[in-house]
Amino acid sequence: MQNDNQVKPLLETIELRKWFKLRGGSHLHAVDGINMKIFSGKTMGVVGESGCGKSTLGRTIIKLLEPTSGQILFEGKDITDYSVKKMRPVRKDMQIIFQDPYSSIDPRKSVIEIISEYMYIHKLYKSNKETFNKAASLMDLVGLARRYANSYPHELDGGRRQRIGIARALSLNPKFIVCDEPVSALDVSVQAQNLNLLMDIQDELGLAYMFVTHDLSVVKHISDDIMVMYLGVCVEQAPSEELFSNPQHPYTKALLAAIPKPDIRMRNKEFELIKGEVTSPVDVKPGCRFASRCDYAVPECVSRDPDFVETSPGHFVACYVVNGR
Repeated sequence: MQNDNQVKPLLETIELRKWFKLRGGSHLHAVDGINMKIFSGKTMGVVGESGCGKSTLGRTIIKLLEPTSGQILFEGKDITDYSVKKMRPVRKDMQIIFQDPYSSIDPRKSVIEIISEYMYIHKLYKSNKETFNKAASLMDLVGLARRYANSYPHELDGGRRQRIGIARALSLNPKFIVCDEPVSALDVSVQAQNLNLLMDIQDELGLAYMFVTHDLSVVKHISDDIMVMYLGVCVEQAPSEELFSNPQHPYTKALLAAIPKPDIRMRNKEFELIKGEVTSPVDVKPGCRFASRCDYAVPECVSRDPDFVETSPGHFVACYVVNGR
C-alpha cells in the first residue's frame, strides 16, 4: 500500500479473493483478502514460496480467473463483474507474460505470426503490412533479430522464446503487465538480460508491472514495492529497500535469511530453517497462517486474523508480535 493522496493508482484491489470449490463443498483459499495498489511506471513485486497464490493473484487481477469476491479497480473503474464482452477493450490495457516461454506460445506459428496474433484479434491495423511492420518494430524493441521472423519457437532458445512472449504482450500497447515468473525458467545470464530489458521497456513506455517471483534477488532488482504472500494472504508490504533493510514479519525474515551470500566467511554458517507443518489452505480457520511454523507465535496468533498495520510510512505488517497484541 502506498501513501499517495495526489496520484491515483492505475490498478487497485480491495479485499480480493479467489477460492476454488472442491468436491464435498470445501474451498481452497488461493487468494484471500488482498489489498494492493499499483501506480503507472512502477513495479509491485510479489514474492512467496510455491503455492502461496502469487500466480493466481495475477491471473485473477486481469480476469483470466473470475474473482470469488472483492473488487478490482482499473483506472478508477470497477471491472470486477465485467462480462467477457465488456472486458474485451480492457484486455488491450492489461496483459500477461507467462512463466513458460514455450507452452504459452503456439508452436505451429512463426515468430512474426505469434507477435501479430493479438493485433489481428483486436483489429488494430487495417492491413497485413501495417501489422507485420508493427510486429517487426516490436522485435527490435525486445532485442530479437529480424532474421528470426519466420523461425518457429522450437528453433529458438528459452531466452529468445521469452522475448517473443514479451513482444506479444506489448503488441496492444498495454498500461499494465503481469509478469508471472518470466525469468525463472532461464539461465542466470539470460535472466539478467531479460530483467534489464523489462526495466528499459518500462522506462521507455511508462508501464506498470506486477512482477511475480520466488527469487528475492530478482525482485529486489526490479521492484519499487514488494508484497510478501503466505498461503493466500499478504503478511508484509513495503518499499523494496525498506523491506530488505528492515524486514519485520518472521516469514519475511526467514525468506531473506535463506538468500545465498557470496562470502567465504559464511560457508560454515548454519541456516535457520522454517520448521513446522504448512497449514492447509482448505477452509482456513481464523488466525495467522504462519503461526504453526513461527517460533514467536502467541495465543492470539491462532485465535483471530492479525490486522494489517502500518508500522512506518509505506511499511505494512500483519503480525501480533510486531504490532502488539
